[in-house]
Amino acid sequence: MANIVVDIGNTALKAAWAEGMTLGKTFRYQGERTVEFILSLTARQKPDILAISSVRQLSERDIQRLETECGRLVLIDSAHPDIVRAHGFPAYISPDRAAGLIAARYLFKGRGCTVFDLGTTLTVDFLESDGKYAGGNISPGCRTRFKSINRYSRTLPLIDTPDVIEDAGTSLTSSIGTGVVRGIMFEMEGYICHHPENIVVFTGGDAIYFAKRMKNSIFVVCNLVLIGLALIADENDKRIS
Repeated sequence: MANIVVDIGNTALKAAWAEGMTLGKTFRYQGERTVEFILSLTARQKPDILAISSVRQLSERDIQRLETECGRLVLIDSAHPDIVRAHGFPAYISPDRAAGLIAARYLFKGRGCTVFDLGTTLTVDFLESDGKYAGGNISPGCRTRFKSINRYSRTLPLIDTPDVIEDAGTSLTSSIGTGVVRGIMFEMEGYICHHPENIVVFTGGDAIYFAKRMKNSIFVVCNLVLIGLALIADENDKRIS
């Protein structure tokens, strides 16, 4: 029987069925009824393992409901950091970051990695060639920067992420778009240059957008977090077996 892996993030939920390391169809949900959405996935077939990483802390009632719909519930959140610690990461790292790093360490075994997750926040994390975690940083993500400019100024508009990036803005909107996007690119290029020996991995909602515009050689793994959760689910599945 397959497992289900679920990542509950800041803005959306992503989920997939998984057979070992192989992900099936992925699902995306934006809304407040996250537990009900998960239960809709388990309604037809109960998974052996239901592995969830969540930036939101689930209630005890929700946890009990989920436990009845699977062979075993594996939950990674602020109240359940044991798996994060067991894989050698500090407890302060968010569950999705930890799952993504577990996947990167597996996919690029024996190589140092610089992992960028481009979503609501821009996170950069470093793995040494032996898989040891070497720290990481957090800054605002692309859309968060656009919203901040609009919110904290009286005259600057909220704009969409631009399709075309100029060397320098030639209008108010292109100045904002170019400033934000090129600022993020320069930020990432600085990290990449600081660790030139590392494999560079992009994930998150804006990964493809920025990968197309970078000059560096980059691996884009859009479902990195789900792959990490599939690894965790598979580990627990083998323990049960």
